[in-house]
Amino acid sequence: MSSASEQIPVSDSSQKLRFKEKLGYGLGDTASNFFFQVFNIFLLYYYTDIFGLDPALVGVMFIVTKAVDAVSDPVMGLIADRTNSRWGKFRPYLLWGAIPYGVLGYAMFAGPDLSDSGKLIYAYVTYTLMMLAYTVINIPYSALMGVISSSSLERTSVSSYRFVCAFSAAWLVGTFVTPLKTILGGGDEAQGFRLTMMIFAVISIALFWVSFATTRERVKPLQEKSSLKLDFKAMLGNGPWMALFFAAIFTLMNVAVRNGAIMYYFKYYVGDDGTPIFLIFDKTAVFMSLGLFAMIAGIACTKALAKRFDKRKLLMVLSFFNALTMAVFFVIPPEQYWLMVVVNAVGTFIIGPTPALVWAMYADTADYGEWKSGRRTTGLVFSALQFAQKMGLAVGAGLSGFVLSLFGFIANEAQSDLSITGIRLMFSIFPAVLAISGVVAVYFYPLTDSKVKEIEEELNERHGIDPGESAVPAS
Repeated sequence: MSSASEQIPVSDSSQKLRFKEKLGYGLGDTASNFFFQVFNIFLLYYYTDIFGLDPALVGVMFIVTKAVDAVSDPVMGLIADRTNSRWGKFRPYLLWGAIPYGVLGYAMFAGPDLSDSGKLIYAYVTYTLMMLAYTVINIPYSALMGVISSSSLERTSVSSYRFVCAFSAAWLVGTFVTPLKTILGGGDEAQGFRLTMMIFAVISIALFWVSFATTRERVKPLQEKSSLKLDFKAMLGNGPWMALFFAAIFTLMNVAVRNGAIMYYFKYYVGDDGTPIFLIFDKTAVFMSLGLFAMIAGIACTKALAKRFDKRKLLMVLSFFNALTMAVFFVIPPEQYWLMVVVNAVGTFIIGPTPALVWAMYADTADYGEWKSGRRTTGLVFSALQFAQKMGLAVGAGLSGFVLSLFGFIANEAQSDLSITGIRLMFSIFPAVLAISGVVAVYFYPLTDSKVKEIEEELNERHGIDPGESAVPAS
């Protein structure tokens, strides 16, 4: 792959992207989600019910380790913004970060036979290293969407592909992890998780390399003097970015609390003992599978909805109604399993378009920052927003551990009424309240689609791009 073939003329940045490139970019998030969704849904359960850690100690670990991300995330964004290679600023990290990402993701579930303190130390070390690997590969990957095209509408389309691919991986995780760990482990859950994660690691590495090979960077920043102070000043003065920063924290707290409660909710409240109800799939797998399938269907509607409605208003409305469907679960009795499946499918279909919308809005804030300050800080903008997401996930998962401990949860035993109430709150009311908090944060996001279009046109003029030019498509 020669450098000549990688250099795309600046006038190429406004072109319509090919299907191959959109799909290739999306497969990068498929790779991420083979681990990311396992962490969201199964990690707390794995640590408490299989690895044997105290839920409160796990909760502390999730939160304490974010001190590393507070430094590593913006540093990685700054490094990526200052990277110059024949492959661009962001794509090289997909190539070189894939193997460490896959190996460390597997190591988290290796489950060595250690003392209680040794297990906790092992969890701290492997979790922290994995989050660093996630930072190294996913911040450049996310920022890549900000430079893959100068068109906000085209980036929304790319974002749709991304999240169809992401939640296709989530569907595979939700559908197959519980039966796979049973089949591969032969009744040994720890062994089942080890072998399942080994498979996911190999697939993730391969898909990151596909994403690297099929994508290109087109938006070239204007030459400017490197200054950390000015970069941070530009980002912190970016009002739309600030609104999305807080929205990301609340939204991902909601995701972490609810996903972290799934295994407990079905094991201890619904009474799922792993018995298949359809082929090899138990109640938990069917519930997650159908819900994620509905979410993918919702994601497929993103482009049509984004053309018709303002992204900000659409995001707020969809998030609000999803919060209502989550709250309903508090009053559904445990024997009404199929009602749970239907309500969940409705909620996930409603929320389906929102990930693509919000990541397209992230890219819009990078444009806004350059338009306002004259500085293009794509990597820093995405890294700080990704830190907000990771902070939300960590705090949400940490709170879940604290709630389990507070309500008297004891792993692998019959739960008290108080413990069951805590699990039900984690699966319904708590995430609903956090989702509404995210809606409030988005309310303060000031960019309308018409304003984004105006900014896009002005930036094209600054960069000397003629929107009507037709460049030779990238191979």
